[in-house]
Amino acid sequence: MKYNFLFFILLLSATNLMAQETPYTRVFFDNSLMEKSHFYTSASYTSPSWVKNSTGKLPVSEEVYFTPGNALELKYKSGKGGQWQAQVLYHPIRGMDFFRPQEKLVFRLYAKSNSAAAELPAIAIGKREAKELSAFLPMQDYIKTYKTGEWLTVEVPLKNFNNLSYKDPKEVDVVAFQQQAEDGKWHELYLDQVEFMPSQPAASIKSGPKLLSAKGYEKHIDLTWEKLTDPAVRYVQIHRSTDNKSFKPVAIQLPSISRYADYVDTVGQTFYYKISLLGDDYKATATSASISAATKAMTDKELLDMVQEANFRYYWEGAEPNSGLALENIPGRRTMVASGASGFGVMALLVGMERGWITRQQGVERFVQIVRFLDKTEKFHGAFSHFISGETGKVEPFFGQRDNGGDLVETAFLVQGLLAAREYFTGNSALEKEIRDTITKLWRGVEWDWYRKKPESDFLTWHWSPDKEWVLNHQLIGWNETMIVYLLGIASPTHSIPASMYYSGWASQSERAQKYRSDWGQTRDGAMYSNGKSYFGVELPVGVSNGGPLFFVHYSFLGPDPHKITDKYTTYFENNRSIALINYRYCVENPENHQGYGESSWGLTASDGLWGYSANEPVPHADNGKMTPTGALASFPYTPEESMQALKHYYRDYGHFLWGSYGFRDAFNLDENWVSPLYMGLNQAPITVMIENYRSGLIWNLFMKNKEIQEALKKIEKAK
Repeated sequence: MKYNFLFFILLLSATNLMAQETPYTRVFFDNSLMEKSHFYTSASYTSPSWVKNSTGKLPVSEEVYFTPGNALELKYKSGKGGQWQAQVLYHPIRGMDFFRPQEKLVFRLYAKSNSAAAELPAIAIGKREAKELSAFLPMQDYIKTYKTGEWLTVEVPLKNFNNLSYKDPKEVDVVAFQQQAEDGKWHELYLDQVEFMPSQPAASIKSGPKLLSAKGYEKHIDLTWEKLTDPAVRYVQIHRSTDNKSFKPVAIQLPSISRYADYVDTVGQTFYYKISLLGDDYKATATSASISAATKAMTDKELLDMVQEANFRYYWEGAEPNSGLALENIPGRRTMVASGASGFGVMALLVGMERGWITRQQGVERFVQIVRFLDKTEKFHGAFSHFISGETGKVEPFFGQRDNGGDLVETAFLVQGLLAAREYFTGNSALEKEIRDTITKLWRGVEWDWYRKKPESDFLTWHWSPDKEWVLNHQLIGWNETMIVYLLGIASPTHSIPASMYYSGWASQSERAQKYRSDWGQTRDGAMYSNGKSYFGVELPVGVSNGGPLFFVHYSFLGPDPHKITDKYTTYFENNRSIALINYRYCVENPENHQGYGESSWGLTASDGLWGYSANEPVPHADNGKMTPTGALASFPYTPEESMQALKHYYRDYGHFLWGSYGFRDAFNLDENWVSPLYMGLNQAPITVMIENYRSGLIWNLFMKNKEIQEALKKIEKAK
């Protein structure tokens, strides 16, 4: 096993059971977030043919495009006796698994060279992992009227591609382009909006857009518009001007997100904006009225405010609408609530209220919505499932049917946030009292002792299924992100576990616990829970290997104040600070020579990756060049100077690809010229919450006010 959280992602098979999700169009390419080339492509050739590529990837053009702001370049020479091929690969996005009918391949083509129709590439579809492609079809047969110098639509019914077997179009994840002629000439083509579409397009868009606001920051402008509900809208198109006369389309946004962060990389300039709507035919509606804002230099305090608020919006604007709780990631499933991310989001909402981004009344209304939903949600001996349908409150077994019951770790993350909220809502109104009382009911209902399995067990167990019981049978053993489970279990006023389990379970030194730690750490360092060695000049009291990924020092310490969490091995603020410093110094030293690592770019932790969720840590075998902003930014309480340096670098230097609607995107890898398109529910909130804990101690103070927590810490102290 590598990590507790990742264990179940790897162990459990995905499922296609879904609530009434609004379907996505299955898009292979619309825009590349990175310059130079697009990661989800490949290009190869044999001489004398040639296809332009950057380290085997297709380049992108920001000068020629169909939808802003870029398109794929397909520049080639088709030599006699040679061959070239380029592939556009589908990037499977977690939770983006419910699609409109996929009946035809559609893409846009622009021939800038004077290429004859017969000199265009042939096209095929295929399956990447199986390395299978269909028979290639002549592209010119699927263009109604071929012309150079303008954007053309190419449509190929999927049924026309022969010699490729699949039961569901979702199995097809390659669109291939290959040399067809042997003319020996140079060709310059551009491809855009490569997608699988229904045979029948959506209806026409019924109304135009309304741009609501524009607000300038140091290097970007935040735009918001009226929420869109028309299913015919494919994209919102953003138009920018510097003189309020000549507007240029600069970006597109999914209609489910009612804002856009336009990173202009310029300080002290006024910009004007309009928006239009695009449907399946990509004909733009009339534009909105224009609105303007100016960028301005910002202080460190203003930058912190900006970053906290942007990440807070994920949980305020981006919440599942019926429950008010957090989505797993955006984009992704739009009706599926993630319990742990919701607990983190609850704390981010408290920060938003305290900072004045929403009013107290707005916060009260959202929390009433949240607790009423949770009160009716399906539970398993009081514990919540990992994923919940926001429409029905029933378990959503997203990771497979074995994950169809209680998840004690996700429940602990959720309860952590709720207990902080209970101490925040101290007003005498009926609604604030309802919030407090319902949280108390939910808290008292969690049967932490049930997840001990047997009265004599030393460990808590992660999952329980109503029909498969303990089939996953994974015990919680530290050091990792699950300390909060034992703390809450000991603190429970109704279903508590003995304080001795802190040492027999979480900090166990049994043979089983030692093997568990040495297996995932690939070392004996920290196998006894205590460590005591130094790494990069930093002594580490507790931790496996040299500390592990940084979410270990975030997830269990958003509410619990590590200054006040002490056992016979260490004080956890100092321990967590050591782990953060080790991570920082590893990235500065950069033993694997990854691009971009350094004093301003550090923080290895768990996040979205090139082909799915994965965790990184400061050891060579678990470091693949992927960097995650939440790693450094959620470490602000431990490393304020180093974290601030990273924040400025990520925003000022990498903002053109890394900054977006809900703050920083989840991860990036400069070795691969890749950035995640996602915002992750587990990673956005820790930035807001831990920066606030650094600035004011708000969430730490609220959580630690709970009398049950205070008593639990006393019990752990006595158990030494």
